[in-house]
Amino acid sequence: MTPKERLLTALNRGKPDRLPVSIHQWQAYHLDQYMGGISDLDAFRLTGLDAQIQYVEEMDQFWVIDPDMDRFNTKTWRDIPVVINRDPDQRIVHHTIDTPEGTLTYKTESNRKTTWVTEYLIKHDEDIELIRKYMPARRLALEPVAKRYDEVGDEGILRGYVWGDQAGCWQHAACLYDITALIYATFEKPDWVHALMKILLDKKLTFIESMKGAKFDLIETGGGSASSTVISPALFEEFCLPYDRQMHDALHDLGFLISYHTCGGTVGIEELIIQTGTDVSETLAPISVGGNQEPWDFKRKVGDRLAVIGGVDQFSTLGEGPVEKIQQNVRELFEKVGPNGGYVCAASDHFFDCPPEHLVAFALAARECRY
Repeated sequence: MTPKERLLTALNRGKPDRLPVSIHQWQAYHLDQYMGGISDLDAFRLTGLDAQIQYVEEMDQFWVIDPDMDRFNTKTWRDIPVVINRDPDQRIVHHTIDTPEGTLTYKTESNRKTTWVTEYLIKHDEDIELIRKYMPARRLALEPVAKRYDEVGDEGILRGYVWGDQAGCWQHAACLYDITALIYATFEKPDWVHALMKILLDKKLTFIESMKGAKFDLIETGGGSASSTVISPALFEEFCLPYDRQMHDALHDLGFLISYHTCGGTVGIEELIIQTGTDVSETLAPISVGGNQEPWDFKRKVGDRLAVIGGVDQFSTLGEGPVEKIQQNVRELFEKVGPNGGYVCAASDHFFDCPPEHLVAFALAARECRY
């Protein structure tokens, strides 16, 4: 099988020729610091991993360094970034958004590895009306997607996701409004939270309409803020499930395969994840890296109703090794999670410091796990 065939067979809950092996997403930091600045696709080739390429162009998330905001701006929503500090180890950007009815602001900081929000956009309840009226939802350009799809070819799959700072409505809201305040708001002003979810859902559904015909193999939704390490199953059921389900139905209507991302916190929401209508669940983060159950425990509960991706501790296993530990972990996951197929063995999320030889050993260990 080609890497594309292998991955798609597993994602459709089948048995490929051997255990597929991959990582969630190659970070620019690792490519620059450990891989000589090569592309993500070349890094997959070099290590022997099955390629999962994330299409991040045209999404305009706050965490993309130096996005071209003018491509996203309109006459009634102008995001004007001012770089306060250009030091790549402490990059600081202040954003002002001008609308006909008021101004919004937010701030971010970055280092060489990641970006985070230091001041959230929503500061007053009424700010969500400016978002509703004026925040534009980009329409996807299909030609660049097709070009990237053709570049990946049979070496792996091209993954896309729904427009927004995060794909899920709850997770997107947590980028606009502090997560602790958002949780409190579900008790103090639930109607306001639902109104925000509906605003974001409507914009995401508009974007999904523009995805018709896009050459993606897998669409990622969800996000870590919906993990049961962050919110309760009851909050997930009320504030995530209804909106995720509508997005998934719209994506399925266009023929897309869907993966729902929860960063590994899945205890108590296993059945709710299934109810979202997703095809795949990720990233099966083990307890050693912050998940709240082991990958095989989650798999036992969902059975063959979902395909699953992940399971490997990207820090204490892949990063630290030794090679023997990586080999043992892959074999254990194959035997406990993947014996019946429907499983892609992968790092459970982003990693930054990992010797390339550990990634090669990871790929070679999976090659020994044959169906």
